[in-house]
Amino acid sequence: MQKNYEIESNNYHNSIFKNHNMIQKNLMKENIIIINENDEPMGFDTKKNSHLMTNINSGYLHRAFSVFLFNSNNELLIQQRSSDKILFPLFWANTCCSHPLFNENEIIEENHKGIKYAAIRKLKQELGIDLKNIDLSEIKFITRIHYKAAYNTIWGEHEIDYILFIKTDTDIKINHNEVCNIKWVDKENLKQLVNNISENKMKFSPWFLIIYKNFLNEWWDKLLENKLYLIENQTNIHRL
Repeated sequence: MQKNYEIESNNYHNSIFKNHNMIQKNLMKENIIIINENDEPMGFDTKKNSHLMTNINSGYLHRAFSVFLFNSNNELLIQQRSSDKILFPLFWANTCCSHPLFNENEIIEENHKGIKYAAIRKLKQELGIDLKNIDLSEIKFITRIHYKAAYNTIWGEHEIDYILFIKTDTDIKINHNEVCNIKWVDKENLKQLVNNISENKMKFSPWFLIIYKNFLNEWWDKLLENKLYLIENQTNIHRL
């Protein structure tokens, strides 16, 4: 008897999204950029397919970005991901984390423009931060980080993550489908939060902990010294 693979596929789709929020399910249909380990575009696929552990374990790798937004007091905005998120709900992370889409604007490689356009889009969507008139040169590309992390047996991350720093004072209006809570923290505040996770009952995303433990304090120092140019790394991809 011939199998109906279309029905089988739909049943699987429905089962992995069981009880998940409809808005978040629809976002998993967006096409993001598939890359090789040298960060060279290889095509595109949906967020859903790109985050399935079965595909990740077969070598799927996609492009992402992480924004670190600081105010004029050099405090960092961190966010707690919404309970509606499919991956890492209620985990704390940096200001904004997402993916450039496979579209005309966000695939631009020159001067990381595509990544920066994507960051502007997501800051508006998640936090109501309007940077549409910002000069792209004010969004500082720092480096790239390659990491892999499973959320559960179904979902995970395998990304080359572009790190972006922005320093500006801005109004914030949380989109509660994306973000549960926010905090402004200085270096010492964040150190206390990360070093006392069990006491604070806070969970931090794996990518944020990787960045924090390996790089963030040095980067923050350079921000305070107004010397970010000393750590901007256009060529290396850190494998962590």
